[in-house]
Amino acid sequence: MTVQAEDFERGPAPVATPPEPAEFVRATQLIDALEAMAERFREGRPVRFTGHGSKDFYGGPLGDAAPLSTQALNGVMAYEPSELYVTAAAGTPVAEVEALLARHGQHLAFEPPRFVGAASGGIGTVGGMVATGLSGPARASAGAVRDHVLGLTLLDAKGELLHFGGTVMKNVAGYDVSRLMAGSMGVLGLIAQVTLKVLPMPVATVTLRFEFGQEEALLQMNRWGGQPLPLSATAWWDGALVARLSGAEAAVAAAVRKLGGDVIPEAMAAPFWQGLRDQSDEFFLGARRAVQGGATLWRIAVPSTTLAMPLHGEQLIEWGGAQRWVVTPMAPAQLRELVAAAGGHATMFYANDKTAGTFSPLGPQLTRIHKELKRQFDPAGIFNPGRLYPDL
Repeated sequence: MTVQAEDFERGPAPVATPPEPAEFVRATQLIDALEAMAERFREGRPVRFTGHGSKDFYGGPLGDAAPLSTQALNGVMAYEPSELYVTAAAGTPVAEVEALLARHGQHLAFEPPRFVGAASGGIGTVGGMVATGLSGPARASAGAVRDHVLGLTLLDAKGELLHFGGTVMKNVAGYDVSRLMAGSMGVLGLIAQVTLKVLPMPVATVTLRFEFGQEEALLQMNRWGGQPLPLSATAWWDGALVARLSGAEAAVAAAVRKLGGDVIPEAMAAPFWQGLRDQSDEFFLGARRAVQGGATLWRIAVPSTTLAMPLHGEQLIEWGGAQRWVVTPMAPAQLRELVAAAGGHATMFYANDKTAGTFSPLGPQLTRIHKELKRQFDPAGIFNPGRLYPDL
C-alpha cells in the first residue's frame, strides 16, 4: 500500500492566519518520508524509533534494533486557536509547537518536558512526548498527556496509516486508541502525527515559598487539595515547599492573602518551574551525577495522601505528593516493595543498571492485555523491542 496525503492529514487545514506561514507543513511534504518508513516496516526487521534522542535514557535498553529517525516528520499540520487544537507531525520539537501557541496566548497545559538545554543531549519531539507519556509540574491540576490527546495517526507494521480520534474532546466512535498510545513507548507503532488540545495561558501567576519539613509539607499540600484554590503546581525539596497559583487575577490575589508565605518574584519563579519541567534544575543535575556514581533516580507514583516514606536518599515531591523523585542506592526490590505497600509503583528513571526492569512488573491480567495489544498492532514484534517490557 502506498501512503497518500489524504491518508496522513485528516481534519481541516489551518484556517486561522498563522503568524509565520512557513511554519505550517502540508501532508504532501511528508509522504516520501512516510513511504520510506513503511517500506522499512514491511521488511520485518526490528526498528527503534528516535527523534533527537532526548529520551533514549528512558525505558528499557536500546538493544540492537536499527534506529529510525522521525526528524523528517516535522511541522505543524493545522492550528485553530479558536477551536483550541493543534496538529503536528511526530518529529516536530515540542518547543517549536509551544512557541507558535504562545504567540496566540495559548500553551500545552500539561507542561511536557521539552529537554531544551537539559543534560539529556537532545530536543523533545511531539511523538516522543506522547510515546513516553511524561507530563510536567501542572499534571496534577491540568491532567496528563493522554488527557490532552484528541487524535493521532499511526503507521502500523503493514506500512498502513491508521487514524484515531479527531479534533474534539467528545469522540464516541469506538475505543479511544489515541490515548492508549500515551506511554506505550512506541511498541505498538510509529506515531506519525498528533492532535492536541491547547488552552489559554493563565492571566495571573504567583509562586509562594514556605519553610516546611517533608511531613508537614505533605499534610499542607493535601489540605490545599481539598480547598477551592487556583493551585497549578507544587514542589517540595530540601525543606522548602513552593506553590504556584494560576488563573484569574482576583482568584490568585485572594489565594495569596489566604495562604501567606513568601512571594517569589516571577523573574526567579519562572526559571525554577521551567527547570523542574525540563529536568534541568539543580535536583536533576545532582541526580545525574549521583547516577554516575552508582545511584538510581526513581520516579515514584503513590496516592497523594501517602505520608513520608522511609526511602534512603534525596527526594523531590511534586503533584501534591502524588509524584516523588528519589535518588538512592537502595536495591530495586526493596524500594519497589515499600512503594507497592503504599499502593503505588516505581519507575527506574535514570540508572546505569536496568536489569531489574525500568517499569514495575505487571500482574498476570495486565500482562495478558499488554501482550494481546502487542499481537494485534505489531504481530511480528518489530517495534521498539524491549523498551516497555522485555517480552514486548
